[in-house]
Amino acid sequence: MNFSWSKEQLELKKKAIEFSETHLNQDVSEKDRGNIFPLEEWKKCAEFGVLGWPFSKSYGGSGFDPLTTVLMLEGLGYGCKDNGLPFSLNSQLWSTQMAINAFGTEDQKNKYLKKLISGTIGAFGITEEGSGSDTYALEMTADKVEGGYILTGEKHYITLAPICEIAVVFATTNAKLGKWGITAFIVDNTMEGFTVSEVRDKVGMRTTPMGNLYFKNCFVPDENRLGREGSGLSLFSSAMESERGYIFASQIGRMEKQLELSIDYANNRQSFGQSIGKNQSISNRIANMRLRLETSKMHLYKVAYLDHSDLPLMKEAAMAKLYISEAFVESSLDFIRIFGAKGVVTEYEVERDLRDGLGGLIYSGTSDIQRNIIAKLDGLL
Repeated sequence: MNFSWSKEQLELKKKAIEFSETHLNQDVSEKDRGNIFPLEEWKKCAEFGVLGWPFSKSYGGSGFDPLTTVLMLEGLGYGCKDNGLPFSLNSQLWSTQMAINAFGTEDQKNKYLKKLISGTIGAFGITEEGSGSDTYALEMTADKVEGGYILTGEKHYITLAPICEIAVVFATTNAKLGKWGITAFIVDNTMEGFTVSEVRDKVGMRTTPMGNLYFKNCFVPDENRLGREGSGLSLFSSAMESERGYIFASQIGRMEKQLELSIDYANNRQSFGQSIGKNQSISNRIANMRLRLETSKMHLYKVAYLDHSDLPLMKEAAMAKLYISEAFVESSLDFIRIFGAKGVVTEYEVERDLRDGLGGLIYSGTSDIQRNIIAKLDGLL
């Protein structure tokens, strides 16, 4: 594996940093306090091409390979103070859009993928009130009728749900088959019986709306079934490999920014007649932040390399999700400790990273679930 970057790739990352620093940092603290989704910034990201980076030009994308894409997403996270916006972009990219790209018909791609790449907001709904880690214990049903299906049920804790216009959702079409009887559908907000909740308040990622999707006798035509009937398990597994492997690409950029800010502060903050960076307790924290950053990059790049090479990546994606999510929390704690009192006062925009990082231990499969996946693939479970 060669993780050296070409001149062109580094220039693309630089452009992503310049774009995010220039266009994505308006009133971040105010939006965080108010649970406000940065819609204008989202539109600017779509115009810049973020939502199309890994997709074919025939659907309005850029056609970048996985390694180039994750490097640019790093740049986006490095320059953007708001972790929520890059997370929202990554969530839509790697789950909703990738599912349609991988399993959709040409008509579905032309109708829905193009819209999503251009900035239409999409959600990916499988989680229910009683099926979180037990992913396939779904109560939502899809009953076959003439010309389509009737969807009945609810999806909970769904990223972008309150503002989505399109959603990929999973329902049981044959309960006797268990997880093999799950089917995916593309629904949009013009379909009668499909509604969404208000934004649910949460500890971090407050600019990323989270909420519920509701289906009450919602008719979905046959042409909106995604993949074959009963193929929901394969579709979900494929989408989760992408999401788990890549969803923290932008957070790695933020970890790099944390490190630079910490080094600068440690060199300039004086205490007991010397810079605090001369204290081993501070320098060791910064060394640990560097180690986590570089190790996180290796996990991310390996997933992208395997993806680009069409090699299996389930275990590596689980390892990337597990390590990077926990590394971001640990580095965010060190970030606060290095800045001392400023680290816990909201106006300095240090503590927000820790709040934003906590959810990463849960969504896209908890850390415990990732460990189970790794252990199972190693022949232990």
